[in-house]
Amino acid sequence: MSRRFLALMATGFLVLTMRVASAAESFADLVGTVPVGAVSAPGTVQVPFIVWGGDVATFLANGGLETTPGTLFQKQGLSLKLVPGDNFVQQVRDYLAGKTPFLRGTFSMMGMASEVIGSDPRTKGVVLFQMTWSAGDHAVSRERLKTLRDLRGAKVCLQKGGPHEGLLDDLLRDAGLGWDAVTVVWAKDLTGTADSPAALFRKDPSIDVCFVISPDMLGLTSGLQSTGTGVEGTVKGARVLASTAERSRSIADVYVVRKDFFEANRPWCEKFAAGYLKACEDLMDMKKQYEAKGSPPLKALLAMAQGIYGKEVLPLEQDAFGLILDSIFVGHPGNVKFFTAKNNLTGFDAFQEAALRLAATRGYAKVRTGMIPSPLDWNAAVFTGLLTKTETGRQERFRAEAVVDEIEALNAGGTLDQSTIYEFSINFKPNQEEFSAVQYGAEFQKVVELSAKYANAVIAVRGHSDPTKILLETVQAGLQKGVLKRTGTRGDYTYYLQGKPLTVAATAELAEMIKRGDFDGVAGINPRETMQAALNLSRKRAEAVKAAVLAYAGTQGLEIDEGQVQPVGVGIVEPVIPKPASMAEAEKNMRVEFRLIRVKPEVMNESEFDF
Repeated sequence: MSRRFLALMATGFLVLTMRVASAAESFADLVGTVPVGAVSAPGTVQVPFIVWGGDVATFLANGGLETTPGTLFQKQGLSLKLVPGDNFVQQVRDYLAGKTPFLRGTFSMMGMASEVIGSDPRTKGVVLFQMTWSAGDHAVSRERLKTLRDLRGAKVCLQKGGPHEGLLDDLLRDAGLGWDAVTVVWAKDLTGTADSPAALFRKDPSIDVCFVISPDMLGLTSGLQSTGTGVEGTVKGARVLASTAERSRSIADVYVVRKDFFEANRPWCEKFAAGYLKACEDLMDMKKQYEAKGSPPLKALLAMAQGIYGKEVLPLEQDAFGLILDSIFVGHPGNVKFFTAKNNLTGFDAFQEAALRLAATRGYAKVRTGMIPSPLDWNAAVFTGLLTKTETGRQERFRAEAVVDEIEALNAGGTLDQSTIYEFSINFKPNQEEFSAVQYGAEFQKVVELSAKYANAVIAVRGHSDPTKILLETVQAGLQKGVLKRTGTRGDYTYYLQGKPLTVAATAELAEMIKRGDFDGVAGINPRETMQAALNLSRKRAEAVKAAVLAYAGTQGLEIDEGQVQPVGVGIVEPVIPKPASMAEAEKNMRVEFRLIRVKPEVMNESEFDF
């Protein structure tokens, strides 16, 4: 097991100490009665941290738990005392009482607490800035579940009160399902005990899906793109159904500050945000040097993280480095996009809506009490005068040629289905060449949303053709050529090729014979040319649909990475109905299929900050 995964295991233990007894228990009941206290003017400000790579940048900016001379925060005139904040309920109590003006957690956790912190105007939450995206959370399923659609009727196991509730909510919505589509088994702990999702998944075969962090995922399946064999502790047939490695816009780590503190100390908050973001820039530079030839400054920072978190949590240097690798930093460009970009499907407004909906539907809040988006001026001198990496221009995330090669490799290797996270199709009529948003707008919207939320996956637009004409030509050519024999009566024919039974409905097998030329040589009939024409037409339709999706995104003012969406011609080899008996059945084969696919990171362009 890699040390990177061991570090994440520790993260899971410490960050998610919040426990909720039942879905109906409100967050206010957990917190109890806490009188709202005043927060003092900045002298030394108490700021919580959790065990996560994003907080290592905070340590860098502060020089440790206490602000030290020469550090980014000290140069900004700030003084911070960093304190453990892994117990989120206690964080909220301290926040209300005025011990600290800050909360530190994921956006979904802030949503759970939103009604409590928003009950008094002084403590209403201002989401000051985003730190990272999380990439180490996974839904591991039994072999029978192939895509997200199969969550309907599934029994799922997860720990209550942490970000996996938000992840499950995201996945259900992606599949067009609600919580009533699944049966939930609540685990007390996240990992490492008999009452954790992974342990219950091993013990109870009726549990279809468990939500786990990376070390448990590795133990169950042996890898993100692997299937458990039953040896070396893996569970036979267990595989990753979905993961934040692809659904990377699911868990956002943020700082929230009290409204009264922000209004009274805006310059302080600006300097805190700028200092943190500069630390992220420095950390990314140190990371590059560390990976290339070693970096004494980063080694010292990793040792600091080990000292703060404890050697029992991060026993080795690479454990601390693993926390950084699994924290996807957004930097200044990511914050600009998160808070200011219009129609951002993975920005503040979208996350707030999802977090408040989850809190209300799960019973943590009775009233949807919103938080305030960051009021910071990202173009202010406090940022532009300190930061060097502020470019927010559109960048293509995927290399189109590499994506095409990857899809073709998956298809040729027979692993496309295993790499598919979700799929759906649209049908078209014979000779149809145009795909309008009037007819397919809902499906185009779905494609754009999936491309935004699954920022590390690709979408294959796969065109399919009906095989009816090719089947007729193949039979005609085979009978005339004498390589095909037929017995029986109309509607109940049996075919023989070279004395062996041939199932005409076995489209893929028949297609290989046609490619080999087994049915060539009959005047006026050429199944191979017809099949190639069908393949070309299916590719043309897939390209037309991609163009229509891009045009739709443009008219809606929505971003979409053109390289992430790739057309593929499939032709006749994957019919819904292999041997159609009517035009209605034939039209079921005339379809364009959208597949959300897990791919290797190598198909993406490298970037310092993920935005």
